[in-house]
Amino acid sequence: MQYIEAPAKQRIQATSIFLAGGISNCPDWQAEMVATLANETLTLINPRRADFPMHDPTAAPLQIEWEFQHLRLADAILFWFPKETLCPITLFELGAQSRGEKPLFVGVHPAYQRRQDVEVQLRLARPEVRVVYRLEDLAGQVQAWIKESEN
Repeated sequence: MQYIEAPAKQRIQATSIFLAGGISNCPDWQAEMVATLANETLTLINPRRADFPMHDPTAAPLQIEWEFQHLRLADAILFWFPKETLCPITLFELGAQSRGEKPLFVGVHPAYQRRQDVEVQLRLARPEVRVVYRLEDLAGQVQAWIKESEN
């Protein structure tokens, strides 16, 4: 597995998945996903930095640009909506990505405040996308997709 973390700029070497979802005020679910998928042949693109320079006024715009670019570079996008935060930017990104044909993997914590919105909007825009409610199930969808694309 190749791992790319913001703000790194490196060449993607394998089928890539962008880890979209809560970053602030929620558990580090990305670390759990990376650990679960560590043995897969893929590139995981993680916007969550180990150390975000909050004191630097240029950091936020650069982060937004990095995410914008890498969402478009990725072969697929995995979304996770944790219960701890509303994730308005992630909702925006899901809306934008649901208009395309790129593979999407979407999970929401059962107690996520806008769960029904995510479910209904995806059912209307991308009926082939099955929303799941546990990180393990989300990782399982990715593993099945990788296995299918190898055949």
